[in-house]
Amino acid sequence: MYPYIHIGSFELGTFGIFVWLAVMAAFFVITRDFQRRGMANVDAATVVLVTSFAGIVGAKLWNSFESPGLLLAHPLAMLFSREGFAWFGGFLGGLLTLVLLARHYKIGLLRFLDACSPAAAIGYAVGRIGCLISGDGDYGRPTSLPWGMSFPNGIVPTTQRVHPTPIYEFIAGMLIGWYLWRQGAKAVRGPRPAGEVLALYLICMGMERFLVEFIRINPRIFFGMSNAQTAALISVIVGVIMLAVLRRRFRGIKGEHRIVEHQQQQGDVLQPEYHRATAECPHPERWRMYDSMTAEYEVLQFLKTLITTVKPELVVETGTFSAVSTLWIAEGLKENGRGKIISCEYDAKVFARAKQRVADSGLGRWIELRNESSLEMNVTGTIDVLFSDSDLPLREQEVRRYLPQMRPGGIILMHDASSHLKTVREAALRLEEEGSISVVLLPTPRGLVLAQKRAGRK
Repeated sequence: MYPYIHIGSFELGTFGIFVWLAVMAAFFVITRDFQRRGMANVDAATVVLVTSFAGIVGAKLWNSFESPGLLLAHPLAMLFSREGFAWFGGFLGGLLTLVLLARHYKIGLLRFLDACSPAAAIGYAVGRIGCLISGDGDYGRPTSLPWGMSFPNGIVPTTQRVHPTPIYEFIAGMLIGWYLWRQGAKAVRGPRPAGEVLALYLICMGMERFLVEFIRINPRIFFGMSNAQTAALISVIVGVIMLAVLRRRFRGIKGEHRIVEHQQQQGDVLQPEYHRATAECPHPERWRMYDSMTAEYEVLQFLKTLITTVKPELVVETGTFSAVSTLWIAEGLKENGRGKIISCEYDAKVFARAKQRVADSGLGRWIELRNESSLEMNVTGTIDVLFSDSDLPLREQEVRRYLPQMRPGGIILMHDASSHLKTVREAALRLEEEGSISVVLLPTPRGLVLAQKRAGRK
Protein backbone atom coordinates (compact mmCIF):
# COMPACT_ATOMS: atom_id res chain seq x y z
CA MET A 1 0.00 0.00 0.00
CA TYR A 2 1.08 3.59 -0.55
CA PRO A 3 -0.37 5.92 2.09
CA TYR A 4 1.93 8.75 1.00
CA ILE A 5 3.73 9.82 -2.14
CA HIS A 6 7.07 11.52 -1.49
CA ILE A 7 8.31 14.15 -3.92
CA GLY A 8 11.57 15.36 -2.46
CA SER A 9 10.71 16.65 1.00
CA PHE A 10 7.05 17.04 0.04
CA GLU A 11 4.61 14.37 1.25
CA LEU A 12 1.28 13.86 -0.51
CA GLY A 13 -1.39 11.58 0.95
CA THR A 14 -2.91 9.11 -1.51
CA PHE A 15 -6.22 9.26 0.34
CA GLY A 16 -6.36 13.00 -0.38
CA ILE A 17 -5.67 12.36 -4.06
CA PHE A 18 -8.63 9.99 -4.28
CA VAL A 19 -10.86 12.37 -2.36
CA TRP A 20 -10.07 14.89 -5.13
CA LEU A 21 -10.81 12.24 -7.79
CA ALA A 22 -14.08 11.44 -6.00
CA VAL A 23 -15.02 15.13 -6.11
CA MET A 24 -14.23 15.25 -9.84
CA ALA A 25 -16.32 12.14 -10.50
CA ALA A 26 -19.22 13.59 -8.52
CA PHE A 27 -18.86 16.89 -10.41
CA PHE A 28 -19.09 15.14 -13.78
CA VAL A 29 -22.18 13.15 -12.80
CA ILE A 30 -24.02 16.00 -11.07
CA THR A 31 -23.33 18.38 -13.96
CA ARG A 32 -24.97 15.97 -16.40
CA ASP A 33 -27.89 15.41 -14.00
CA PHE A 34 -28.51 19.15 -13.58
CA GLN A 35 -28.42 19.54 -17.37
CA ARG A 36 -30.92 16.78 -18.10
CA ARG A 37 -33.25 17.97 -15.32
CA GLY A 38 -33.28 21.54 -16.64
CA MET A 39 -31.60 23.09 -13.58
CA ALA A 40 -29.67 25.64 -15.59
CA ASN A 41 -29.45 28.13 -12.73
CA VAL A 42 -27.48 25.76 -10.47
CA ASP A 43 -23.67 26.02 -10.41
CA ALA A 44 -22.55 22.39 -10.22
CA ALA A 45 -18.99 23.33 -9.22
CA THR A 46 -20.22 25.29 -6.21
CA VAL A 47 -22.56 22.49 -5.15
CA VAL A 48 -19.85 19.83 -5.35
CA LEU A 49 -17.06 21.83 -3.70
CA VAL A 50 -19.15 23.18 -0.82
CA THR A 51 -20.87 19.86 -0.19
CA SER A 52 -17.60 17.91 -0.39
CA PHE A 53 -15.94 20.22 2.12
CA ALA A 54 -18.92 19.96 4.48
CA GLY A 55 -18.92 16.18 4.06
CA ILE A 56 -15.23 15.91 4.95
CA VAL A 57 -15.68 18.11 8.01
CA GLY A 58 -18.75 16.13 9.06
CA ALA A 59 -16.96 12.81 8.58
CA LYS A 60 -14.01 14.00 10.65
CA LEU A 61 -16.15 15.37 13.48
CA TRP A 62 -18.30 12.23 13.63
CA ASN A 63 -15.22 10.01 13.78
CA SER A 64 -13.70 12.18 16.52
CA PHE A 65 -16.86 12.10 18.64
CA GLU A 66 -16.92 8.28 18.38
CA SER A 67 -13.91 8.33 20.74
CA PRO A 68 -14.74 11.10 23.25
CA GLY A 69 -11.94 10.09 25.62
CA LEU A 70 -9.25 10.49 22.97
CA LEU A 71 -10.88 13.69 21.71
CA LEU A 72 -10.71 15.28 25.16
CA ALA A 73 -7.16 14.08 25.73
CA HIS A 74 -5.78 15.02 22.29
CA PRO A 75 -8.29 17.35 20.59
CA LEU A 76 -5.93 18.86 18.01
CA ALA A 77 -4.39 15.54 17.09
CA MET A 78 -7.82 13.95 16.63
CA LEU A 79 -9.36 16.80 14.63
CA PHE A 80 -6.41 17.46 12.32
CA SER A 81 -5.03 13.96 11.76
CA ARG A 82 -4.98 12.59 8.23
CA GLU A 83 -6.93 9.50 9.20
CA GLY A 84 -10.29 8.76 10.72
CA PHE A 85 -13.37 9.70 8.66
CA ALA A 86 -16.87 8.36 9.33
CA TRP A 87 -19.34 7.79 6.48
CA PHE A 88 -22.43 8.84 8.42
CA GLY A 89 -20.87 12.09 9.59
CA GLY A 90 -19.97 12.89 6.00
CA PHE A 91 -23.53 12.08 4.95
CA LEU A 92 -25.04 14.42 7.54
CA GLY A 93 -22.63 17.25 6.75
CA GLY A 94 -23.29 16.95 3.03
CA LEU A 95 -27.06 16.65 3.51
CA LEU A 96 -27.28 19.80 5.63
CA THR A 97 -25.29 21.71 3.02
CA LEU A 98 -27.52 20.50 0.19
CA VAL A 99 -30.61 21.64 2.11
CA LEU A 100 -29.15 25.14 2.33
CA LEU A 101 -28.11 25.10 -1.34
CA ALA A 102 -31.61 24.05 -2.45
CA ARG A 103 -33.02 27.06 -0.61
CA HIS A 104 -30.35 29.29 -2.16
CA TYR A 105 -31.20 28.18 -5.71
CA LYS A 106 -34.97 28.16 -4.98
CA ILE A 107 -35.44 24.57 -6.13
CA GLY A 108 -37.68 22.04 -4.42
CA LEU A 109 -35.58 20.22 -1.83
CA LEU A 110 -36.60 16.69 -2.82
CA ARG A 111 -36.09 17.36 -6.53
CA PHE A 112 -32.69 18.89 -5.79
CA LEU A 113 -31.60 15.95 -3.64
CA ASP A 114 -32.80 13.53 -6.32
CA ALA A 115 -30.37 15.17 -8.75
CA CYS A 116 -27.50 14.91 -6.26
CA SER A 117 -28.00 11.27 -5.23
CA PRO A 118 -26.31 9.45 -8.17
CA ALA A 119 -23.27 11.74 -7.86
CA ALA A 120 -23.08 11.07 -4.12
CA ALA A 121 -23.00 7.31 -4.71
CA ILE A 122 -20.34 7.54 -7.43
CA GLY A 123 -18.20 9.93 -5.39
CA TYR A 124 -18.39 7.62 -2.38
CA ALA A 125 -17.33 4.66 -4.54
CA VAL A 126 -14.26 6.44 -5.93
CA GLY A 127 -13.30 7.71 -2.48
CA ARG A 128 -13.23 4.15 -1.18
CA ILE A 129 -10.30 3.35 -3.48
CA GLY A 130 -8.38 5.99 -1.55
CA CYS A 131 -9.04 3.97 1.60
CA LEU A 132 -7.70 0.88 -0.16
CA ILE A 133 -4.51 2.52 -1.49
CA SER A 134 -3.69 4.25 1.80
CA GLY A 135 -4.55 1.21 3.94
CA ASP A 136 -6.34 3.40 6.48
CA GLY A 137 -7.93 0.53 8.40
CA ASP A 138 -11.21 0.29 6.46
CA TYR A 139 -10.45 -3.30 5.54
CA GLY A 140 -12.36 -6.28 6.91
CA ARG A 141 -11.79 -9.40 8.94
CA PRO A 142 -9.14 -12.02 8.14
CA THR A 143 -10.06 -14.27 5.23
CA SER A 144 -8.65 -17.19 3.29
CA LEU A 145 -10.42 -16.17 0.07
CA PRO A 146 -8.09 -15.83 -2.94
CA TRP A 147 -8.72 -12.08 -3.24
CA GLY A 148 -7.79 -11.40 0.38
CA MET A 149 -5.20 -8.65 0.82
CA SER A 150 -2.70 -7.58 3.47
CA PHE A 151 -1.73 -3.99 4.27
CA PRO A 152 1.75 -4.17 5.87
CA ASN A 153 2.62 -0.59 4.85
CA GLY A 154 -0.80 0.97 5.37
CA ILE A 155 -1.67 3.78 7.76
CA VAL A 156 -3.25 1.05 9.91
CA PRO A 157 -0.99 -1.89 9.00
CA THR A 158 -1.85 -5.59 9.05
CA THR A 159 0.12 -8.54 7.74
CA GLN A 160 -2.91 -10.83 7.77
CA ARG A 161 -4.88 -11.41 4.58
CA VAL A 162 -8.19 -9.61 5.12
CA HIS A 163 -11.35 -8.77 3.19
CA PRO A 164 -10.60 -5.77 0.90
CA THR A 165 -13.88 -4.13 1.86
CA PRO A 166 -13.03 -0.85 0.05
CA ILE A 167 -13.14 -2.83 -3.21
CA TYR A 168 -16.50 -4.31 -2.24
CA GLU A 169 -17.82 -0.85 -1.49
CA PHE A 170 -16.39 0.57 -4.72
CA ILE A 171 -18.23 -2.04 -6.77
CA ALA A 172 -21.44 -1.61 -4.78
CA GLY A 173 -21.25 2.19 -4.95
CA MET A 174 -20.76 2.20 -8.71
CA LEU A 175 -23.69 -0.18 -9.23
CA ILE A 176 -25.90 1.90 -6.94
CA GLY A 177 -24.86 5.08 -8.77
CA TRP A 178 -25.75 3.49 -12.13
CA TYR A 179 -29.11 2.32 -10.76
CA LEU A 180 -29.94 5.75 -9.35
CA TRP A 181 -28.93 7.37 -12.65
CA ARG A 182 -31.38 5.11 -14.48
CA GLN A 183 -34.13 5.97 -11.99
CA GLY A 184 -33.37 9.64 -12.53
CA ALA A 185 -33.77 9.12 -16.29
CA LYS A 186 -37.30 7.86 -15.65
CA ALA A 187 -38.05 11.04 -13.72
CA VAL A 188 -36.85 13.10 -16.70
CA ARG A 189 -38.96 11.17 -19.23
CA GLY A 190 -42.20 11.15 -17.26
CA PRO A 191 -43.88 12.00 -13.95
CA ARG A 192 -42.28 10.40 -10.90
CA PRO A 193 -42.61 11.37 -7.22
CA ALA A 194 -40.03 13.96 -6.16
CA GLY A 195 -37.71 12.41 -3.58
CA GLU A 196 -37.96 8.89 -5.01
CA VAL A 197 -34.30 8.77 -6.10
CA LEU A 198 -33.21 10.13 -2.71
CA ALA A 199 -35.24 7.47 -0.90
CA LEU A 200 -33.67 4.76 -3.08
CA TYR A 201 -30.24 6.22 -2.30
CA LEU A 202 -30.90 5.99 1.44
CA ILE A 203 -32.08 2.39 1.08
CA CYS A 204 -29.33 1.17 -1.25
CA MET A 205 -26.38 2.93 0.37
CA GLY A 206 -27.66 2.10 3.85
CA MET A 207 -28.07 -1.56 2.93
CA GLU A 208 -24.61 -1.63 1.36
CA ARG A 209 -22.97 -0.25 4.47
CA PHE A 210 -25.09 -2.37 6.83
CA LEU A 211 -24.03 -5.58 5.07
CA VAL A 212 -20.35 -4.74 4.67
CA GLU A 213 -20.10 -3.94 8.39
CA PHE A 214 -20.55 -7.65 9.16
CA ILE A 215 -17.03 -8.27 7.87
CA ARG A 216 -15.49 -4.94 8.98
CA ILE A 217 -13.33 -4.65 12.10
CA ASN A 218 -15.18 -1.71 13.64
CA PRO A 219 -16.12 -2.13 17.32
CA ARG A 220 -19.69 -3.26 18.15
CA ILE A 221 -21.62 -0.72 20.19
CA PHE A 222 -25.43 -1.13 19.85
CA PHE A 223 -26.99 -4.61 20.04
CA GLY A 224 -23.96 -6.20 18.42
CA MET A 225 -23.82 -3.56 15.68
CA SER A 226 -21.16 -0.97 14.99
CA ASN A 227 -21.89 2.73 15.04
CA ALA A 228 -21.85 2.87 11.22
CA GLN A 229 -24.08 -0.21 10.99
CA THR A 230 -26.65 1.36 13.30
CA ALA A 231 -26.64 4.55 11.24
CA ALA A 232 -26.95 2.51 8.02
CA LEU A 233 -29.96 0.63 9.42
CA ILE A 234 -31.61 3.95 10.29
CA SER A 235 -30.91 5.13 6.73
CA VAL A 236 -32.66 2.07 5.30
CA ILE A 237 -35.70 2.47 7.56
CA VAL A 238 -36.03 6.19 6.76
CA GLY A 239 -35.67 5.44 3.04
CA VAL A 240 -38.33 2.72 3.06
CA ILE A 241 -40.82 4.89 4.96
CA MET A 242 -40.07 7.87 2.74
CA LEU A 243 -40.51 5.82 -0.45
CA ALA A 244 -43.83 4.39 0.71
CA VAL A 245 -45.22 7.81 1.68
CA LEU A 246 -44.05 9.51 -1.53
CA ARG A 247 -45.48 6.84 -3.80
CA ARG A 248 -48.81 6.76 -1.95
CA ARG A 249 -49.17 10.54 -2.25
CA PHE A 250 -48.13 10.41 -5.90
CA ARG A 251 -50.78 7.82 -6.74
CA GLY A 252 -53.38 10.15 -5.22
CA ILE A 253 -52.61 12.88 -7.77
CA LYS A 254 -54.73 12.95 -10.92
CA GLY A 255 -52.79 11.64 -13.92
CA GLU A 256 -53.30 14.79 -15.99
CA HIS A 257 -52.00 16.94 -13.12
CA ARG A 258 -48.89 14.80 -12.77
CA ILE A 259 -48.03 15.30 -16.43
CA VAL A 260 -48.73 19.04 -16.33
CA GLU A 261 -46.46 19.46 -13.30
CA HIS A 262 -43.74 17.39 -14.97
CA GLN A 263 -43.95 19.53 -18.11
CA GLN A 264 -43.57 22.69 -16.02
CA GLN A 265 -40.35 21.31 -14.56
CA GLN A 266 -38.82 19.47 -17.52
CA GLY A 267 -40.52 20.88 -20.60
CA ASP A 268 -41.50 18.56 -23.46
CA VAL A 269 -39.20 15.51 -23.41
CA LEU A 270 -39.19 13.54 -26.67
CA GLN A 271 -38.77 9.80 -26.14
CA PRO A 272 -39.63 6.45 -27.73
CA GLU A 273 -43.32 5.53 -27.71
CA TYR A 274 -44.04 2.88 -25.06
CA HIS A 275 -47.60 1.88 -25.97
CA ARG A 276 -47.96 -1.89 -26.13
CA ALA A 277 -47.66 -3.61 -29.50
CA THR A 278 -50.89 -4.40 -31.37
CA ALA A 279 -51.74 -6.49 -34.42
CA GLU A 280 -51.98 -3.35 -36.56
CA CYS A 281 -48.86 -1.70 -35.06
CA PRO A 282 -46.37 -4.37 -33.92
CA HIS A 283 -43.42 -1.96 -33.47
CA PRO A 284 -44.60 1.06 -31.44
CA GLU A 285 -41.01 1.85 -30.41
CA ARG A 286 -40.43 3.19 -33.93
CA TRP A 287 -42.67 6.12 -33.07
CA ARG A 288 -41.93 8.92 -30.61
CA MET A 289 -43.93 10.67 -27.90
CA TYR A 290 -43.87 13.50 -25.37
CA ASP A 291 -46.08 11.90 -22.73
CA SER A 292 -48.75 9.24 -22.33
CA MET A 293 -51.68 11.58 -23.03
CA THR A 294 -50.44 13.75 -25.91
CA ALA A 295 -50.64 12.36 -29.45
CA GLU A 296 -47.55 10.64 -30.82
CA TYR A 297 -44.95 13.00 -32.29
CA GLU A 298 -45.52 11.61 -35.79
CA VAL A 299 -49.27 12.12 -35.39
CA LEU A 300 -48.60 15.74 -34.42
CA GLN A 301 -46.58 16.14 -37.62
CA PHE A 302 -49.45 14.54 -39.53
CA LEU A 303 -51.93 16.99 -37.99
CA LYS A 304 -49.89 19.98 -39.11
CA THR A 305 -49.46 18.56 -42.60
CA LEU A 306 -53.19 17.83 -42.80
CA ILE A 307 -53.97 21.45 -41.88
CA THR A 308 -51.60 22.86 -44.48
CA THR A 309 -53.09 20.45 -47.04
CA VAL A 310 -56.84 20.97 -46.57
CA LYS A 311 -56.63 24.71 -45.62
CA PRO A 312 -59.47 24.74 -43.04
CA GLU A 313 -61.23 27.86 -41.80
CA LEU A 314 -62.44 26.29 -38.57
CA VAL A 315 -60.85 23.47 -36.57
CA VAL A 316 -62.47 22.11 -33.40
CA GLU A 317 -60.37 20.16 -30.89
CA THR A 318 -61.84 18.44 -27.83
CA GLY A 319 -59.44 17.83 -24.96
CA THR A 320 -56.81 20.57 -25.08
CA PHE A 321 -54.79 18.98 -22.26
CA SER A 322 -51.32 20.63 -22.40
CA ALA A 323 -52.05 22.28 -25.79
CA VAL A 324 -49.24 20.47 -27.61
CA SER A 325 -51.49 19.27 -30.44
CA THR A 326 -53.30 22.63 -30.36
CA LEU A 327 -50.03 24.42 -31.11
CA TRP A 328 -49.07 22.04 -33.91
CA ILE A 329 -52.43 22.65 -35.57
CA ALA A 330 -52.02 26.40 -35.03
CA GLU A 331 -48.61 26.23 -36.71
CA GLY A 332 -50.36 24.82 -39.79
CA LEU A 333 -52.97 27.58 -39.68
CA LYS A 334 -50.23 30.19 -39.38
CA GLU A 335 -48.47 28.72 -42.39
CA ASN A 336 -51.75 28.91 -44.31
CA GLY A 337 -52.23 32.50 -43.19
CA ARG A 338 -55.88 31.92 -42.24
CA GLY A 339 -58.22 29.89 -40.04
CA LYS A 340 -58.85 29.34 -36.34
CA ILE A 341 -58.82 26.42 -33.88
CA ILE A 342 -61.32 26.27 -31.02
CA SER A 343 -60.09 23.90 -28.31
CA CYS A 344 -61.79 23.04 -25.01
CA GLU A 345 -60.48 21.62 -21.71
CA TYR A 346 -62.75 20.80 -18.78
CA ASP A 347 -60.10 20.55 -16.00
CA ALA A 348 -59.41 24.07 -14.66
CA LYS A 349 -55.83 23.33 -13.54
CA VAL A 350 -54.91 21.75 -16.85
CA PHE A 351 -56.64 24.57 -18.72
CA ALA A 352 -54.60 27.18 -16.86
CA ARG A 353 -51.37 25.48 -17.90
CA ALA A 354 -52.55 25.19 -21.52
CA LYS A 355 -53.55 28.87 -21.55
CA GLN A 356 -50.09 29.87 -20.32
CA ARG A 357 -48.40 27.68 -22.93
CA VAL A 358 -50.47 29.26 -25.71
CA ALA A 359 -49.69 32.75 -24.40
CA ASP A 360 -45.96 31.94 -24.44
CA SER A 361 -46.10 30.42 -27.94
CA GLY A 362 -46.91 33.55 -29.93
CA LEU A 363 -49.68 31.61 -31.72
CA GLY A 364 -52.58 33.04 -29.73
CA ARG A 365 -53.97 34.77 -32.82
CA TRP A 366 -54.94 31.39 -34.28
CA ILE A 367 -56.28 29.78 -31.09
CA GLU A 368 -59.42 30.14 -29.00
CA LEU A 369 -59.27 28.17 -25.73
CA ARG A 370 -62.37 27.37 -23.70
CA ASN A 371 -62.57 25.98 -20.17
CA GLU A 372 -65.70 23.88 -20.65
CA SER A 373 -66.99 20.42 -21.49
CA SER A 374 -66.84 19.32 -25.10
CA LEU A 375 -70.48 18.22 -24.86
CA GLU A 376 -71.61 21.65 -23.70
CA MET A 377 -69.44 23.81 -25.94
CA ASN A 378 -71.31 25.74 -28.63
CA VAL A 379 -69.49 26.39 -31.88
CA THR A 380 -70.77 28.78 -34.51
CA GLY A 381 -70.20 28.03 -38.18
CA THR A 382 -69.20 25.10 -40.31
CA ILE A 383 -66.46 22.83 -39.00
CA ASP A 384 -63.76 21.82 -41.47
CA VAL A 385 -61.67 19.60 -39.17
CA LEU A 386 -62.77 17.92 -35.92
CA PHE A 387 -60.07 16.40 -33.70
CA SER A 388 -61.72 14.33 -30.96
CA ASP A 389 -59.12 13.79 -28.23
CA SER A 390 -60.83 14.12 -24.84
CA ASP A 391 -61.90 11.38 -22.40
CA LEU A 392 -62.34 8.06 -24.20
CA PRO A 393 -66.02 7.47 -23.30
CA LEU A 394 -66.94 10.90 -24.72
CA ARG A 395 -65.50 10.47 -28.22
CA GLU A 396 -68.58 8.93 -29.82
CA GLN A 397 -70.87 11.54 -28.24
CA GLU A 398 -68.59 14.33 -29.48
CA VAL A 399 -68.70 13.12 -33.07
CA ARG A 400 -72.48 12.79 -32.92
CA ARG A 401 -72.77 16.29 -31.43
CA TYR A 402 -70.62 18.07 -34.03
CA LEU A 403 -71.42 15.90 -37.06
CA PRO A 404 -74.32 18.11 -38.25
CA GLN A 405 -71.93 21.08 -38.39
CA MET A 406 -69.25 19.23 -40.34
CA ARG A 407 -68.66 20.48 -43.85
CA PRO A 408 -69.22 17.82 -46.52
CA GLY A 409 -65.71 16.65 -47.29
CA GLY A 410 -64.48 17.83 -43.89
CA ILE A 411 -62.12 15.65 -41.85
CA ILE A 412 -62.95 13.89 -38.57
CA LEU A 413 -60.04 12.59 -36.47
CA MET A 414 -60.41 10.37 -33.40
CA HIS A 415 -57.28 9.63 -31.40
CA ASP A 416 -56.62 6.54 -29.18
CA ALA A 417 -58.34 4.13 -31.56
CA SER A 418 -55.96 1.15 -31.26
CA SER A 419 -57.29 -2.39 -30.99
CA HIS A 420 -55.90 -2.45 -27.45
CA LEU A 421 -57.92 0.55 -26.24
CA LYS A 422 -61.03 -0.60 -28.21
CA THR A 423 -63.45 2.07 -26.91
CA VAL A 424 -62.78 4.66 -29.62
CA ARG A 425 -62.16 2.07 -32.33
CA GLU A 426 -65.47 0.33 -31.68
CA ALA A 427 -67.29 3.68 -31.53
CA ALA A 428 -65.92 4.71 -34.93
CA LEU A 429 -66.86 1.38 -36.51
CA ARG A 430 -70.33 1.62 -34.97
CA LEU A 431 -70.83 5.06 -36.50
CA GLU A 432 -69.65 3.69 -39.84
CA GLU A 433 -72.05 0.76 -39.63
CA GLU A 434 -74.91 3.20 -39.00
CA GLY A 435 -73.95 5.04 -42.16
CA SER A 436 -72.93 8.27 -40.39
CA ILE A 437 -69.24 8.32 -41.34
CA SER A 438 -66.70 6.54 -43.52
CA VAL A 439 -63.70 5.32 -41.54
CA VAL A 440 -60.02 4.65 -42.18
CA LEU A 441 -58.08 3.16 -39.24
CA LEU A 442 -54.50 4.41 -39.34
CA PRO A 443 -52.06 1.89 -37.75
CA THR A 444 -50.27 4.18 -35.29
CA PRO A 445 -49.27 2.93 -31.80
CA ARG A 446 -52.32 4.43 -30.08
CA GLY A 447 -54.51 4.34 -33.17
CA LEU A 448 -55.97 7.18 -35.23
CA VAL A 449 -59.34 7.30 -37.00
CA LEU A 450 -59.51 9.35 -40.19
CA ALA A 451 -63.14 9.80 -41.27
CA GLN A 452 -65.66 11.88 -43.21
CA LYS A 453 -69.39 12.20 -42.76
CA ARG A 454 -71.45 10.59 -45.51
CA ALA A 455 -74.35 13.03 -45.53
CA GLY A 456 -73.93 15.67 -48.20
CA ARG A 457 -70.81 14.13 -49.65
CA LYS A 458 -70.75 13.85 -53.45
